[in-house]
Amino acid sequence: MAEAKKCIGNLKLRIPGGKATAGPPVGSTLGQWGLNMMDFINPFNEATKEFMGKNVIVHIKVYEDRTFDWVCLGQPVDDLIREKIKIAKGSGKPNLDKVGKISRAELEEIAKVKMAQLNAVDLDGAVKVVAGTARSMGVEVTD
Repeated sequence: MAEAKKCIGNLKLRIPGGKATAGPPVGSTLGQWGLNMMDFINPFNEATKEFMGKNVIVHIKVYEDRTFDWVCLGQPVDDLIREKIKIAKGSGKPNLDKVGKISRAELEEIAKVKMAQLNAVDLDGAVKVVAGTARSMGVEVTD
């Protein structure tokens, strides 16, 4: 039986889909670990074409033998909320300055997209997680 490879690093990057380059943040991060950037950049750009120009979250596991695995988690929840209610950014003072409103139905749509990555047992729990993110951005949650 093959021995499991020893993981020496877990990297989390936020990269524009389909637009990874050898420059920062990709190049500098992978370079620190001695990884071949092109082994990541070309497959990543190919796999994230549908997210062109939108930020996506990527988790990269680095192994002792300088190999790696990566998983694309899609767009971050805060980006999906901003896109859904058409705002440029969240509030600097979320408890005082509200920047928009989001409905339960819109929260459910986002929760369905992100369900696999959220720490929730069912859709209702996932909606609560997304609603919490919305509130922390200064977005009012309506019924």
